Amino acid sequence: MKPLIPLAFALLGATSLHASETVSVTMSQATESGSGTPLGTVTISQSAYGLVFTPELNGLEPGLHGFHVHVNASCDAAQVDGKLTPAGAAGGHWDPDNAGRHGFPWEDNAHLGDLPALYVSDDGSASQPVLAPRLKRLEELNGRALMIHAGADNHSDHPQPLGGGGARVACGVIKVSNATASI
Repeated sequence: MKPLIPLAFALLGATSLHASETVSVTMSQATESGSGTPLGTVTISQSAYGLVFTPELNGLEPGLHGFHVHVNASCDAAQVDGKLTPAGAAGGHWDPDNAGRHGFPWEDNAHLGDLPALYVSDDGSASQPVLAPRLKRLEELNGRALMIHAGADNHSDHPQPLGGGGARVACGVIKVSNATASI
């Protein structure tokens, strides 16, 4: 029997990628003084079905976590609604089409930065890839931030805004070396 992970990557087309079609994002704790302890990386890869986000992370709380692309390439703390917020300088969820609503990653009328929830195992590690079917090119993510929230994400604005994921606990800046422009 073949291992499931390599089979999953073959199905997503990840085995045919070139080095220029992946980017590694270093994720660190989000703190009131900026980026904290490094937690690992998330590799973003292009596939025929959308972008694949593959985490290799440790030191997170077990369970489901909101996972999003945010507007700005900064993980610095910033004042948000009069309160110092870890990774607040990253801004909100990336929404270039002005959908104005939080939703599932496959919904055309939701933020483009809404990703599937990140699963963290009981030992605090995350390694399960997620697929963002509406995101097609790495270059469009250049100059954005990748964010992990404290709680789960229900992919709705109800009963709490932005899926109810809560505080920003980890952040990384997305830098695509072959990007020609930030979209």
